[in-house]
This record gives sequence, structure tokens and C-alpha cells, in this order.
Amino acid sequence: MNIVKSFFTSAHRRRCSPALLAKLRPFSVATPEYAKRNYANNVSEYNTVIGSLVAKRRGYLLRDVYDDMMLDGVQPVRDTFHALIVGTMKNSRLQDAFYFRDEMKAMGLPPDVNLYNFLISTCGKCKNSDAAIKLLEEMKKHGVKLKGETYICLLNALAATGRTDQVYAIVRDMTAAGLGLNKFCYAGLITAFKNKTPITDETTTKIIELVKQSKGWSSIDASSDSGENVMMNVSEEELYNIPTAEYIHRRGFINRQLTVYHVALHACADLKSKETMETLLDMLKSDGYSYDAFIVMQAMRCYLHCGDIDSGLKIFEEYTSTRPPTAELFVTLIEGAMVGYTPRGMQLAQDYLEKMNARGFYLNAKMGSDLLLAAAGERTGGYTTANYLWDLMQSRNITPSLPAVEAYHKGLKQREIPADDPRLLLVSRTLDNLMDRFGGRDRFGGRRRT
Repeated sequence: MNIVKSFFTSAHRRRCSPALLAKLRPFSVATPEYAKRNYANNVSEYNTVIGSLVAKRRGYLLRDVYDDMMLDGVQPVRDTFHALIVGTMKNSRLQDAFYFRDEMKAMGLPPDVNLYNFLISTCGKCKNSDAAIKLLEEMKKHGVKLKGETYICLLNALAATGRTDQVYAIVRDMTAAGLGLNKFCYAGLITAFKNKTPITDETTTKIIELVKQSKGWSSIDASSDSGENVMMNVSEEELYNIPTAEYIHRRGFINRQLTVYHVALHACADLKSKETMETLLDMLKSDGYSYDAFIVMQAMRCYLHCGDIDSGLKIFEEYTSTRPPTAELFVTLIEGAMVGYTPRGMQLAQDYLEKMNARGFYLNAKMGSDLLLAAAGERTGGYTTANYLWDLMQSRNITPSLPAVEAYHKGLKQREIPADDPRLLLVSRTLDNLMDRFGGRDRFGGRRRT
């Protein structure tokens, strides 16, 4: 890497004005050393790097890559900005999304309707409905014609904050434009009522009502993945922030025909409404459908969050007796069993962690971190489950997330453990490293208190 790039870290570069960067670019001279160590030299190579980061969901690095492009004097093209904004959408980085939008406009590249769809979707992921409305106004101001996808993005983005009035306004606009409601519209309506506060008896009644209404949606009105979305590897479920988005590419995991049921049952688990959930499961059976893995996960979540361990365990055992279990089902059962930290629940979590491990299911960084964060909240008992999870992840060289390590460290400190205990020392060292890496230091340079 040349001397200018190696000296100016991403943090320093962001503090530089465009004028200063322009002055620095002439010093970014290609040398043999630079050619050997630099990762990209032209827009095509930078686009490849960006595409790789987006595919790996490392959106936090996109600003750094863009800064390097500017420092190298490489001019981004429209495809570059599309990839950058898709990357920010996948990682829910709204500030970065608007930054790239502004940079694009400054370079004389006005956003098209597909780009606005990605931006609106990002607003939904970040629960910022006001920003989504401003984007709609911007589209109208610049004469960008809305597509059916745009309306559905807006509907689901507004649903994220429970603004049912705004959601129904979008429905009216769709109807006026001659568009019918499809399953993703009903999914958005259900999400809007789930997120609306305060929660009342109308909430669950409306969810059941909307599921019934959704059965009338016509396949003619059904949207399909656009060429742009397919090219950018963005499914409709991800674009519209449907809870099944992260499982959509898992073969045999979900039945895409059941999107409305997926969203409704996910809402029931969040609302801890066991009665509504059981009503929906009966409706599902009467419609002639069987449970898929995602539906079983939501039923388990609902039962376990309501403190009904027996029913949660029963549906897990029934489903896995006829088909192979998945890591997600184990994790859902284990995490749900720890709700309330009851002796029976913690023992069940420990038992199924051991069963999961014995069957060769490995915890990835996200699953392990989520479970460790949950287990670390145990205030009584021997801290067996949290310790077991930590040891499992250490045995596979997986570093948990900062919040999980922080919570686990706090739990260890609250117990009578010698200051020189090897486990405590390792956790403290890991926490220090994570805080250094992610800026978790106070303004005096010391570690943040936990």
C-alpha cells in the first residue's frame, strides 16, 4: 500500500475535506510496492471487492473501500453505487446508505427507482419511517415513477414503526394506481398492527382477520423478483424485511406460499399470544398445509416465551421425529428454555446443548453469541450453561460478539471467582481486545465500566 494510503486511516480520511483529498491523489503514485500490496487499481477491480464484501455482509467496510477509491482518484459508476447501497441495506446501515446516495447525486448520477427501493428498505430495517416518507417525496419531486415494488417497500418500511395510518394511506395509493394487494402487502399490514402501540385486543384480532383476507390475493397480483434484485442477490423477502429473509435460500426450510402465516406467527411469538398462535396453526392445518421449520420455530418461541416449556418441547420433538432437526431449531429451543432462568429451563437448555453438540451441530458466531448473551443473564445457579457455551466457542476458535462477552464478563465478576482464575483472565483479555477493535473505550482511554 502506498505511503499516503497507509498513513491516512479510514478515520483520518473521513475527517479530510474533498479539497485536501484532491491534493493528496497526485501522491498516490503507482510504485512496484504499491502494485504488490494494493487490493484494487480501477473501477472494475473496486466493484469486485465491493461485491465480495456485500456477499459476505461486511457492510461496515464499504465506507473504507469507497474512501480508498476517492484517494486513488477512481471514478465510481452507477453499478458501484448500486452495490454500495445494497450492501448498506443488507447490514442496516442507514447513515452510510444516505451518504452514498448523496455522493452519487453529487457526481451527476441521479438515483433510479430500484435504488430508491433499496434505500426505503433500509429505512424499514432501521425503523425510520420518517426517512422513508422523505424518500417518497424526493422521488415525486424528481419525477421518478413508482413501481409496485416501491409501494410494497414503503408499506413494509412504515409498518416497522406501527404507523397503521400511513400504511393504509399507501394501500389507498396502490389501489388508486390499479395495483392489487399481494402476500407481502398483507405481511406488512400484520407487521404494522404488531408494532402499533399500545397493544390491545384489537391487535391479535386484526392479525387473524388479515390472514383470512390474504387468502383472496390473486396470483396475477403476485410480484416477482425483478432482474435488478436477482442480479444483486436480493430476494423479495429481504427487500420487504420479511422475517424469513435469512432462511429463504435454505432448501426445504420454508414454504414460500406461507409468507403471511410466517409473519403472523412471528408476530404472535413477539406478542406472547399463545391463543392467537394456536388459532393460526389450526387455520394452517384446515388450509391443507403442514408445518415448515420456520413455523415450528415461531410456535416454539411463542410457547417458551409464555413459560410453557412442555408445549415448546413437544412441538420440537414431534417435528424432529419425522425429519432431521436443524441447528436453528435447537438454538430456538435452547434460547427459549432460558427465558426466566428457571432451574428446569436452564437444565433443559444444558441438556439440548449437549445433544446438539453430540449430533455434530456447530454453533456459528451469531448463534453462539445470541445464546451466550442469553445465558449470561443468569443471576443464580452455577453459571453452567454460560460456561459451557463459552468453552464450546473457544474450542472452535470462535470469538463471541462484544455484547455477549461483556455480559458474560459481568456475570463472572458477580460470582466468587479469584482474580487470577484462568477463565476470568481469558474473558477479560477477550473483552479488552473487542473494545479496542470496536471503540469501546471511554474518553480517558480506559475500558468502559461493566
